[in-house]
Formats: sequence, C-alpha cells, structure tokens
Amino acid sequence: MNGERDRNVVVPRSGAHGGDAPLLARALGVDPGEILDLSMTMNPLVRDVVPLVRQSADSVRRYPDAEFATEVLAGAIGIEANRLLLTNGGAEAIALVAGEIGEAEVVEPEFSLWRRHLGSGSQISDRARLGRVRSNPNNPTGALARDDEVARCWDEAFFPLATGRWTRGDAERGAIVVGSLTKLFACPGLRLGYVITPDIAVRERLAARQPMWSVNALALDILPALIVSSRLSEWAREIASLRSSLAAIFIDRGFTVDVADAPWILVRDAPWLRDALARERILVRDCASFGLEGTVRIAVPESKCLKKIAEALDRTLEAHR
Repeated sequence: MNGERDRNVVVPRSGAHGGDAPLLARALGVDPGEILDLSMTMNPLVRDVVPLVRQSADSVRRYPDAEFATEVLAGAIGIEANRLLLTNGGAEAIALVAGEIGEAEVVEPEFSLWRRHLGSGSQISDRARLGRVRSNPNNPTGALARDDEVARCWDEAFFPLATGRWTRGDAERGAIVVGSLTKLFACPGLRLGYVITPDIAVRERLAARQPMWSVNALALDILPALIVSSRLSEWAREIASLRSSLAAIFIDRGFTVDVADAPWILVRDAPWLRDALARERILVRDCASFGLEGTVRIAVPESKCLKKIAEALDRTLEAHR
C-alpha cells in the first residue's frame, strides 16, 4: 500500500498522447519502473524487446538499410514490398500521408495527430469530394469499422491487436493504410511504423518526401525477429479476455464503462479518476484531447496487474467517499 505522502502529491497534467510515467515518477519520487503506465496502449502479451536490442546494439555503427526489413514485413502482411514503406513510427506515417492527400475530413472523436496534420481539412465544406481519414478500430471509442465503411485513409495502429489480422485489406480497394509496429511489439522508443499504399506510385511519392535514413538501424535490425515472434490471432483472443476482466473491475464498482474491440476500455463520468489512480502509481489516459471531458482510457494490462488495479481502485474509492 502506498504511503500517505503519495496521496498529497500534485499529479502532473496529462500530455496529449499519454505515456507520462517519467513525469509522474519524478513527482512521486520513485523509479519509473514502479509506475503501471496504462495511459499508452501497448501489447501486454509480447515478449520484452530489450534482449533483442542488446543483441543488435552494434547495428548503430552502420547506416540504416530498410530493404530486408521491408521484405519481411511485406511478406507477413501478404503484400508486395514495393507497396510498403517503413516509417519512423506511426506519427511519421500519418505526417507523410497527410502531405500526400493534402486535405480530408476528420470526423471526431479521432486520434489528434490527424487534426494536427490535416487541420484545414477538418474545416472544409466539400467533404464528400475529399474523403475521410479514419482509425480502425476508432481511437478513442475502440469500435471496429463496419464492413461497408470506406475512407481515403485508414489508421490501423491497433487493428492487429483487435482482430488478429495485419490489415482489413483496404489498400487493395484504393485506400492508404498506416500501421504501428511500436504498439504491436510494445517498443515506442524504437519508432517503427509503416504505410501500405494502393499502388507503387503512391509509395514512391511518400518515400521521396521521407528524410533519408528515417528509420534507425537498430529498429530495422530487430524487426525481422519481431515479425517471426508475432502471434496475432492468439494475442487478439487473450486481449479480448483481459479486456473483459478489466471492464468488470470497474463495472462491479459502479462505473460507467464503454467496452468495444480495441485493447482498452473507456471509463465515463470520472474526471477525478486519473489523478486518484496516479497517486496509487497507476497511470491512465485523460481523454480531453479527444474532446471527451471526464473520460479516461485504460489500456488492457497483463493478467498479473488486474489484482493491483482492483486493490488500488478500492483504496481510491474509499478515499473519494
């Protein structure tokens, strides 16, 4: 049980994208490893990448070469390598695609980086002509798109963890698709994303705007091993079970919970919950940046963390009464 000192700490404000464990750790005076960071959604089932990073450390002495890693990922997805572009995380993928399409409709709530790079697109009048960008599953609602829904670009950062498949296949129907390996393999510091294009020409235009050596050599060196270790269908099934268990913890204690298809839940009408859990060294995501005031997003954790969450929540509710 955390001491009374933690309950009096001023919790740092939430950043726009979560992942504020280092800030919270400094405020509490603890090591960042003591924070259960559920404000960023990562695969809770994947093996630790640190041993692979150590094994590939000497790759930093070389300039990056993305050719082999691109071929490996393209083979796993089931597309031609000349329609796949590796990027410096999903953030670069979004920026490159935004530069390619110029304008598009952003329907809220939606991941904020689309607003950042397509700000003017969200204000345009001829929306039907320009088409939409969509996340699938939606970020933050967590709901998968209907089979008949179309968009100019699909953001599939969490699609593999929600479905057990690499992609829905919208690039085969003319859309651009972006993805995030750093979510799938829980390595946000490595920055690994990708774009699947409908044809070679689009991929070449994106590559021409991408800075040279954008994806670092260390990330490229371990990517093939990550792909070999992937168990998409198994991960998706286990995450769905963990998500149900996580939701039950909050529902049983009277919270309003939204449960959809993504590896997280939303807890509504609890504006105090982020700060209260933070003092218990559990960090959840404030959804104000999505326009959802009073809502927190909680990533699906490892099974061993469920008891910790339940106990912390009970202490929090007791203190809140």
